[in-house]
Amino acid sequence: MEHWDLYDKNRIKMGKPLRRGKRLPKGRYRLVVHVCIFNSKDEMLIQQRQPFDHSWGNLWDFSAGGSASSGNTSQKAIERELYEELGIRLSFKGKRPSLTVPFEELFDDIYIMEKEIKLEELKLDPKEVQDVKWASLSEILKMIDKGTFIPYHKSLIELLFAMRKHPGTHTRTDRF
Repeated sequence: MEHWDLYDKNRIKMGKPLRRGKRLPKGRYRLVVHVCIFNSKDEMLIQQRQPFDHSWGNLWDFSAGGSASSGNTSQKAIERELYEELGIRLSFKGKRPSLTVPFEELFDDIYIMEKEIKLEELKLDPKEVQDVKWASLSEILKMIDKGTFIPYHKSLIELLFAMRKHPGTHTRTDRF
């Protein structure tokens, strides 16, 4: 049975881990990780969740992601999710998330990377992923409108595409 570490609002680990499926205590949060893989054509690798997924069945999502198990760092969690879902082994040791988005009951660490990947070489986890494809920004925004992509804020998707070329919050790299 999977367990999640619990954090306070400042992301300080708090107390005993919680068993997956249990309700989070008030004022406690858990960690979720995602990776957005881009290719040189300015497309994001996206995956379609299985129809029996309890929260977002049949919808398309970022390249890979999921909950961090108890004892895992953000980096270890995204390494595990990427390998489990797509069969890609990459090290995130020493890497920081490109963006952390706080949600109602969780912190979502999002990693952005560029990698040329041949879809036919991926090993999809049949329990989680039914399909993968490369998609442009405009294609993903249209999918959100049609209800076939997880309903992220469109501005988040636009930000992820922008951050691919300009990591961080600025488009200039010079310092004052």
